[in-house]
Amino acid sequence: MNQPLRKLTAIVIVMFLMLIGALTYIHFFQAPSLNADSRNVRTIYQEYGTDRGNIVVAGEPIADSVPAKGQYKFQRTYADGPLYAPITGYFSVAYNSLTGLERSQNTLLSGSDSSLITQRIQELITGKQPRGGSVALTINPAVQKAAMDALDGRTGAVVAIEPTTGKILALVSSPSFDPNKLASHTFATAEEAWNAYQADEQQPLLNRAIGGDLYPPGSTFKIVTASAMLESGLTPDSMVDAPTSYTLPGTNTQIYNAVGVCGDGSGKATLRTALVLSCNTTFAAGGVAVGAEKLIEKAKQYGFGQDLDIGLPTTASRFPQPADKASLAMDSFGQKDVQASPLQMAMIAAAVANHGTLMKPYLVDQTLTADLAVVSQTNPTVFSQPISRTTADQLTSMMKDVVSHTPSAAVSGVNTAGKTGTAENAGDDHAWYIGFEAAEKSRIAVAVFVEHGGFGSVTAAPIAAQVIQAATS
Repeated sequence: MNQPLRKLTAIVIVMFLMLIGALTYIHFFQAPSLNADSRNVRTIYQEYGTDRGNIVVAGEPIADSVPAKGQYKFQRTYADGPLYAPITGYFSVAYNSLTGLERSQNTLLSGSDSSLITQRIQELITGKQPRGGSVALTINPAVQKAAMDALDGRTGAVVAIEPTTGKILALVSSPSFDPNKLASHTFATAEEAWNAYQADEQQPLLNRAIGGDLYPPGSTFKIVTASAMLESGLTPDSMVDAPTSYTLPGTNTQIYNAVGVCGDGSGKATLRTALVLSCNTTFAAGGVAVGAEKLIEKAKQYGFGQDLDIGLPTTASRFPQPADKASLAMDSFGQKDVQASPLQMAMIAAAVANHGTLMKPYLVDQTLTADLAVVSQTNPTVFSQPISRTTADQLTSMMKDVVSHTPSAAVSGVNTAGKTGTAENAGDDHAWYIGFEAAEKSRIAVAVFVEHGGFGSVTAAPIAAQVIQAATS
């Protein structure tokens, strides 16, 4: 064989080996990511050829599949679509996309998850139509509906947690959207809904409950600062600085209390009084005295800066290293650089309600086969121990006094504890409230956020009261 022919043969062999290598890499190594890619039209075609499993709340499907005519064999439908849309998300063939639990639980719902291997073998042997598995949620339908009804169309969010287990009882974002429209097999219908949602200034596709956007928590963050102050050696009855105004360290800038005079006007008050009256000056000075490192660590123990995998993608709340003591002072009462989600603030309330133990929040209670046999059960697990039981009891006592001072937060026949928040913002102030049933075994902790809602005591607290009432009735 002459030299040119040998070179050509070598090149052909190398090219052949490269082709085999590329095909092997794509089929064996890239296959999972390619199948998961929302742009993969073949995946969507395959998904719509499967009787997709249900998403279930209290034994009733809130998302299921029904037979359909045309190239797609099944149509995804959503009961009470807008009520549960922040949880279910949508499954859209028109836009070749999945969101929410439809995305995070896709392999189970589509029937391709390895946990369903026995079911898949049985379907193969019997020739039955492939079916997906189902997902049973922790949501309490009465609490979910009460939260949505109480928001009454206002822009905001509610998250409710069972403190002793971490079960998420309600997760509401308002305004919501109708996933049925986006799941339509008629492209024109889906496109019209999509364009309307995208053009809506209130961003109904944004899940305000768990992130995407974060918000200054305002005075609800004072529970974190109060935790650090109590664990530095103070008690609820300790006298603390409570001046009418406070000069931020290293500046000539003064901050003031929303109530004006804090306590008796002497410049001193008990920590209990400072929390009840929500004195900014006390917690600004208190945060500076505790120090940035200890306050940041306390926030982290409550969940700030950490991955909060609840079965849906979440945005970590932020408490960055303050640039200086002036920034720390502002951060200490929930302004400046502190940013939080309603989920995060509900976790703070839940930790206090559960005597200092923060349980890991979760949304998926069980995964099931198509025949509703249990595949997996989520067991409650401890997320952290941000405060001692003594500190939790002290905070509960102080937060019960907050409710006594805030009639709009009271729940008839139920002992409750809470904290209002009014967060300054570029536009109108945001309204916050966090609270819980004050009992040995608390049934609910809740966070309410109303965007541009003004005073927390006026707007957010009554919403929380209705949600707590629904959980304890």
